[in-house]
Parts: sequence; structure tokens; C-alpha cells
Amino acid sequence: MGAVLWVCVTGALVTACGASAARVEGAQSAGEAFVRALSAGENEKACRLLAPETLRQLQDDEQKPCAQALTGEELPRSGAVLATEVYGRQAMLRLDGDTVFLSRFSGGWKVVAAGCTPQGEQPYQCTLKGG
Repeated sequence: MGAVLWVCVTGALVTACGASAARVEGAQSAGEAFVRALSAGENEKACRLLAPETLRQLQDDEQKPCAQALTGEELPRSGAVLATEVYGRQAMLRLDGDTVFLSRFSGGWKVVAAGCTPQGEQPYQCTLKGG
């Protein structure tokens, strides 16, 4: 039991390493809000949480307004947050079933990629991303 607790505490410290608690909480909050909006079918709200380039790329690719375009993306249903890692102005939110990448803009944290799955040593493969 002690070893499990040590691993959990160590993991929590590594997750927040190099970033203030406010930065970690801000990134996690924005990522969770995006996932909740998608799950609730609130695509307009989810669109407001996308980074400008990601929003533009989605609309260009689908030739539809964002809310309609998100419906066709078939993003995975996400579960609980497993880890949040923040490095400067970039963040990665690992969830049960998805990974979401965010960047910090003047207006707050925005989603730059979602529906991302690891590819071993290669970069993540993302369903939704900016160009």
C-alpha cells in the first residue's frame, strides 16, 4: 500500500512539474469543458474552446460551420482525467479514452488537438487538429 501511495504522489508531482497549480488547473479545466460540451452535444460551446487555427482547419476540411463539422468528426467519448501535463504554454490532458492537447492564448487555454492516440515513438495521431 505504501508503494502505491508513493507512486501516486510521485506521479502527481511530475504532472505539475514546471507549471504553477493555476496553469495546470486552467489547462485541465479548459480540456474538461471541451469534453463535457461534446458529450452534451453542445457543439457551439465546444467550438468556442478551439484554438483559432484548429477551428479554421476543421471548417475548411468539412466545408461546414464548426458546430456541424464537429458532429462529423466522431471524436471518442472521454472518461476521467488520468493526467494533466503543462509545459510553458502547451498542455496535454490524458483522459480515459482520449488525449487532448491545448495551448495558452491571451483569452485562456484552447484546444489545439483532440481525439489523439499515441503511436509508440511517433507523434500522436489526432482526429481533430490545426494545420
